[in-house]
Amino acid sequence: MSHPYDLIVRNGTVLDGTGADPIAADVAIKDGVIAAVGTIPETAEREIDAQGKLVTPGFVDIHTHYDAQAMWDSHLAPSTLHGVTTVVMGNCGVGFAPCRPDDREKLVELMEGVEDIPGAVMHEGLEWTWESFPEYLDALEGKPHDADVCALLPHAAVRVNVMGDRAVAMEPATADDIDKMRAIAKEAVEAGAFGVSTSRTTSHKTLAGEYIPTLRVYEDELMGLANGLKDAGGGFMEAVSDWITDTSENMLKADPDPVEAFGILKRVSQNSGRPLVYTLAPRISQAHILKDILEMNRKAYEEENVNIRPVFPPRAIGLLLGLQASQTPFSGCPTFKKLNDLPLAEKTARLRDPETRRQILSEDPIKESTFPLVARISYAQMFLFQDKNYQPTQEESVAAIAAREGRPEPEVAYDLLTGNDGRNFLYVPITNYADYSLSASEMMLGERMAIMGLGDGGAHVGFILDAGFPTWLLTHWGKHEGKYEAPELIRRLTSDTAGAAGLGDRGQIKVGLKGDLNVIDWEALDFESPYVVHDLPAGGKRLMQGASGYSYTIVSGVVTYENGKATGTLPGKLVRGQRGDPTVM
Repeated sequence: MSHPYDLIVRNGTVLDGTGADPIAADVAIKDGVIAAVGTIPETAEREIDAQGKLVTPGFVDIHTHYDAQAMWDSHLAPSTLHGVTTVVMGNCGVGFAPCRPDDREKLVELMEGVEDIPGAVMHEGLEWTWESFPEYLDALEGKPHDADVCALLPHAAVRVNVMGDRAVAMEPATADDIDKMRAIAKEAVEAGAFGVSTSRTTSHKTLAGEYIPTLRVYEDELMGLANGLKDAGGGFMEAVSDWITDTSENMLKADPDPVEAFGILKRVSQNSGRPLVYTLAPRISQAHILKDILEMNRKAYEEENVNIRPVFPPRAIGLLLGLQASQTPFSGCPTFKKLNDLPLAEKTARLRDPETRRQILSEDPIKESTFPLVARISYAQMFLFQDKNYQPTQEESVAAIAAREGRPEPEVAYDLLTGNDGRNFLYVPITNYADYSLSASEMMLGERMAIMGLGDGGAHVGFILDAGFPTWLLTHWGKHEGKYEAPELIRRLTSDTAGAAGLGDRGQIKVGLKGDLNVIDWEALDFESPYVVHDLPAGGKRLMQGASGYSYTIVSGVVTYENGKATGTLPGKLVRGQRGDPTVM
């Protein structure tokens, strides 16, 4: 018996992704596309009863780093465990194309340092069948996934490809260099790239301590890339910035200059006519500049019609440090380094030895560290992570515990790390947690021009785990705090992010759009505690976090996850080009 539809989700409460009030409706999908919404008398090959559950568009995450993982893994977890059906990767200026064979090691070292993906994992997992960015897209297209994949052209790879060692030395680009970068950007977008990404932050280093090649680029180089997008007639630029403008060595000590730093981004977008999104998650020491940047952006966006928008996290971006993770506060200590690769039980036992403990606590944890953020970590912003608590109080900090117990702060941190058989994590919020509150994220949620994101799925696999941001957004700000209604939160995860990326074919439950859905049990919606899995090439490990309440996740009309478990189907594909220009919402 043939059926008019492939799938019907019946009796659900539909949140269509626009922020509109929920409606009771069925949703039918045929050939991967939404074919009907409403009361549907016809039948389908498969039918799902969503009585008492929410039916939403699939989530679109515009800030991920699955550039490497997508080459060896069909499952883009953890993102897909949290309702994500489309990812945009290649953010922060780092990636693997274009790349000549002689430059592969440079890009691996950069990705290892910036995004904490072990070099051995990439060497084993990447086949390197490409040199140009179009060839990289061709390689991606041959890999089936559980979510659709969109790619940005990474500035650091472009710079190295054009300038070689001069790029790594951070020399200024010549006019000829910029013309070549412009041509590469044009070629990439014409082949299907969604734009270009860049980075200007001192947090991005190789393991050898070298800064990302794009750190000190001048405005003319950024304009060259943006003009490449203009030449191609599509694409957006993604940027991360330290909000300083000094291009000399002094920039490492410079105070933020948000007026000029924002001005550069604004001019690049305005003069090229291409949309630009940028990371807005100030470090705790820079929290005071948040309102100024928002005010400037609001004026540019609302009054001057410049399509420039900030991307923000719904909570603090935080580190998870631990003996199971890739980093601890003591990873730079010579004695600790000698023990780091031991099995957990043996490592914990050795670290508990009084003489070993004394030796490590006497050593400098910063001098030989390969972890750029370690110098910025404060014990006043470090907490024992327990009960899935992402908003600890000041009284729970390592510094507060040390003061109460009359002990040095490093001793307290050390003993917490070696407790619970070495399975504890120390949580260190590094952005959006000034004054021990989530007020910065709450402020950003009130800005319609702001885009929720920065989950970084696929990156920082051993010490940051924020790919579960969608579930956090819904549970914290919706279910528990009640600050925002579900329709608005779903809009932020669907039509808003899809529109910002130019994905006009998805993000709403609407006839003719892509058949990507989530069926959510709102009452059961929650996230798991982080844990470690060893499933990367070369036996590499990574942090993982699942969720409950996602009854079904559907990509192109095919169920990919059921009650949090992968079904084994892989309908996800490479998405080339833009389905509509990035929107001004």
